[in-house]
Amino acid sequence: QVRLVQSGGGLVQAGDSLSLSCVVSGGDLSDVGMAWFRQAPGNERKLVAGISPNGDLKYYSDSVRGRFTISRDNVWDTIYLQMNNLKPLDTAVYYCAAGNSPIYSDPNESQYRYWGQGTQVTVSS
Repeated sequence: QVRLVQSGGGLVQAGDSLSLSCVVSGGDLSDVGMAWFRQAPGNERKLVAGISPNGDLKYYSDSVRGRFTISRDNVWDTIYLQMNNLKPLDTAVYYCAAGNSPIYSDPNESQYRYWGQGTQVTVSS
């Protein structure tokens, strides 16, 4: 059974940095795209960043481009999200997701088969 287990997150001040991790267990997902989504209170879950199976292609939403970096380590079955210069608008529950294919930038949640448990990120002003 494939599981995605997240770690990281927490409460920080605006301008600070945080790193999120997502470890894959129970299966080999090195041939699918993976992504990070986030869901702010009262909003739908939205794609933040995505990465191709071998890590050479990346997608970022306009709101995080230049501040967030997605990466993956297929040896250790882990994906990361480094978040710098955090803003209060980044406050949300963050989810890692594994796709059904090499596609890594599809904002449609139905294209992602496995999901992490979610991690709260809160940025105070």
